[in-house]
Amino acid sequence: MERLIHGLTVVTGPQWPGVQYFCTTRAGGVGTAPHDTLNLGLRADDRPEAVRENRRRVRAAVPGEPLWLRQVHGAEVVDADAGPAAEPAADASVTAARGRVLAVMVADCLPVFITDLDGVVVGAAHAGWRGLAGGVLEATLRSLRAKAPGARGWRAWIGPGIGPAAFEVGDDVRAAFAADGPEAQALFAPRPGLPGKWLADLPALALLRLRRAGVEDAHASGLCTVSDPARFFSYRRDGTTGRMALLAWRE
Repeated sequence: MERLIHGLTVVTGPQWPGVQYFCTTRAGGVGTAPHDTLNLGLRADDRPEAVRENRRRVRAAVPGEPLWLRQVHGAEVVDADAGPAAEPAADASVTAARGRVLAVMVADCLPVFITDLDGVVVGAAHAGWRGLAGGVLEATLRSLRAKAPGARGWRAWIGPGIGPAAFEVGDDVRAAFAADGPEAQALFAPRPGLPGKWLADLPALALLRLRRAGVEDAHASGLCTVSDPARFFSYRRDGTTGRMALLAWRE
C-alpha cells in the first residue's frame, strides 16, 4: 500500500505489532534526472549534496539515524546493536533495540523485512539473485533467532523489486538455484527462441526460501520496479539511476 510519511511517498505492507517499516519511492527528493528525485545512494553517480539532502529528509521521517550499509551482493549480516562502523560492508542487518533504524538500498534487487510475531527483533536484507542464492535471508534469520531464541514465529515482507516479466537471466542464474530443487527450477520460464535465456521470478524464489527457513507468514508486495518508472528506480531499465531504501525499526 502507498502512504505519505513526513512528506515522503512510500510503500509498505501489513501492519504488525511493535514494528514499523516502509520502502521509499522516487518521490520527495531534490535530485535531477536520471536521479530524480529521492536518490539515497551515495555510489549511484549522483551529486553528493543532493544525496545528503535526500538522506536528511528520510532521517526526519524515522526515529533515529539509519544504519546505511555498503552492499556487496553477499550474505554478511551486521548486528546493529554492536556499534558497527559507519556503512559496514554487508547486505543485511538486525536489531533488538527500540528505535534503531535499519536500512538497505535497492533498484531492482529485493528489499526484505523480517520480524518475529511479537516485534522483539527486526532485520532488513538486500537480496539480489547472488545474495539470495548465497543465503542472505537464511543468514539474517539465524542472526534474528540468536537475538530472540524464544520467538514464537516469524513473518516477512518483500518490497518492490524486479518482477517475473522483466528479469531475464542466463543458465548461470538458474544453475545457482539448482540445489533448491524442482520447486525453484519451476520459477524459471524459458524464453521461446532464446536458448539459455529464462525469465526468473525473484520474489517467488525469495518467498520459497523464507518459508523453507521457517517464516510462516511471508508476503510480497507484487510491485515491479522495472515496469513502474514513475515510482521506482530500476538499474535493469535505466543503467544510471538512483536507489530507494527499505527502512525498518522496533517501536
